[in-house]
Amino acid sequence: MICHCSLRTFETSVRWFGRTATPSPAGCFRTGMVTRGERMRGWFVLISVAISLLAPGTVTGQTGWTEGGHQVLHGLWTNSTTTPLERPAEMGDRTLLTEAEVAALDAQAAGRNDRPPRAGDPGTYNEFWWERGTRLRRTSLVVEPADGRIPTMTEAGRARAAWTRGSEDWTDRNLAERCLTRGAPKRPGGYNNNFLILQTPGYVVMLQEMIHEVRIIPLDGRRHINEGIRLWMGDSRGRWDGDTLVVETTNFSEQIVFNSYNCCPGAGANLRLVERFTRVDADRIDHRYTVEDPTTYVGPWTAAIPMTRFDGPIFEYACHERNYGMENLLRGARVQERTAGLTSTEAK
Repeated sequence: MICHCSLRTFETSVRWFGRTATPSPAGCFRTGMVTRGERMRGWFVLISVAISLLAPGTVTGQTGWTEGGHQVLHGLWTNSTTTPLERPAEMGDRTLLTEAEVAALDAQAAGRNDRPPRAGDPGTYNEFWWERGTRLRRTSLVVEPADGRIPTMTEAGRARAAWTRGSEDWTDRNLAERCLTRGAPKRPGGYNNNFLILQTPGYVVMLQEMIHEVRIIPLDGRRHINEGIRLWMGDSRGRWDGDTLVVETTNFSEQIVFNSYNCCPGAGANLRLVERFTRVDADRIDHRYTVEDPTTYVGPWTAAIPMTRFDGPIFEYACHERNYGMENLLRGARVQERTAGLTSTEAK
């Protein structure tokens, strides 16, 4: 495997636990270590952007959660949750868990202990590294269709989805594993589910802590870029619909299908996303996105993932910066070949 660690987990170990984390057998701890200079450069860029976008005079008329007649979205937010994207089959038609069930699932997640790796498995993160969040009462993040499941894939969609993981060859790892992109919108995962939203009258900027990807969303009514230009995170355009920020994203690269964390499994160049962000109270944004791609699914579907305020800070994601994963992957393959009595050439 290739490790994905960030400075956040290292800082968390110092700030919350007063100790340095023990590296897992795969050496993921080392992946999260960055030099002081690298850390300072990341902070300099982040602070510079924040200052330039939130300088005095860029927003006016703040009252409650509105500025200039629109909702205030800027701040630090997280979408961490252990709620599954799709409703588990055993839940049947149930849309909600009981409060007792939620409490039991949260307690189970909080009480997990590290387990030794399976035989032949070099291991991965131990429980120290995860920040999974808590369970919603809903049994799935998918809210439409009513069954909480992603609609059936087309034949072409199934074929594309089969490419997602790539092969076991080092030349063909998926985009997320190679730290190129986690896509937009980012679904909750095991860690780095945090966002910095910066808002001005003409733009909304969303910095994802995961792989420090940035979405710059114009609000001035401009058209999408030429359809021949394709991007990992697509081309986003925003507008206000009352108190809700509506963001339409098109122009995705066909190669997002190779992202194992793609918001929409199997989707590619024909994907159209429509997101809605609504500030519902001081500590929560209702974020939901609708997926339309008739070449991948037989119908549209919508997921709702609440974003809750957190105190931060967020950190630079040092994925593949002094990354040891590829080196260890190749070294492990050579060990396997020697064990089998093969040379690298013979193994090919």
